[in-house]
Amino acid sequence: MKKLLLALAATSVLAACGKKEEAAPAAPAAPASAPAAAAPAPEVGPLKVAIDPTYEPFTFKSADGQPTGFDVDVANALCEQIKRKCEFVEQVWDSMIPGLNAKKYDVIISSMSATEERKLEIDFTDKYYQTPSRIVLKKGTKFTDIASLKGKKIGVLKGSTQEKYALDNLKPAGVVVNSYEAQDQVYLDIKSGRLDGTVADFLEVTGGFLSKPEGAKYELVGPVLSDAKYFAGVAVALRKGEDKLKGELNEAIKAIRANGTYKTLNDKYFAKYNIDVYGE
Repeated sequence: MKKLLLALAATSVLAACGKKEEAAPAAPAAPASAPAAAAPAPEVGPLKVAIDPTYEPFTFKSADGQPTGFDVDVANALCEQIKRKCEFVEQVWDSMIPGLNAKKYDVIISSMSATEERKLEIDFTDKYYQTPSRIVLKKGTKFTDIASLKGKKIGVLKGSTQEKYALDNLKPAGVVVNSYEAQDQVYLDIKSGRLDGTVADFLEVTGGFLSKPEGAKYELVGPVLSDAKYFAGVAVALRKGEDKLKGELNEAIKAIRANGTYKTLNDKYFAKYNIDVYGE
């Protein structure tokens, strides 16, 4: 009996040792996570554009006080291309560059020539127009050369390339050069007799003065003024280091030239002169 019990015990041990344990059921796989939603693109604010609205027909105010003119229309066309809204900031011309560097606005689109001297302080896009400047005097004034202007009083826009030209070339010849905060102030003083004339952009002085009753007694004299030192192409001014914005605006200038927008704006203001103000 004892042997039988021992045999049964041994059989039980062997059976226990040979039993396979069943694996625990695998945990259900976690569901694949949904792809993260793309972050919305940051909203781009308006492009703050500095203008001096005293420079008809490039930049001036309409009868209802709104900024208008060729520069303003070009600015709006460029803003449309880069998908931003123009927000115009009026600024006295002589303070344009300091205001830009102080970040009061993003760009200047107000007939600013991209001269080498200005490039020391700020950057420029490609040009968007280029027109010459001229001297304007009362009809009948004897003019043979700069020396013949000795003693004349000439008004110019303060901080302009025309002022720089007059100070460098006319003042040494004995011309009295008076600088003004706005070009329309120059015309007021010509009309009142306090000035004999001005140096100004050809199209601006033609559209803003000579074509009006107060300019009927005045005319263009002397040669076309196109020295690149003073009269470089007009471009969008922006702060140094704004390379992305500069690239966008350069592409926008090309686009409006290619798609007919530029010609439409050119003809709107200058068709009567039969001129493409973009220049060569």
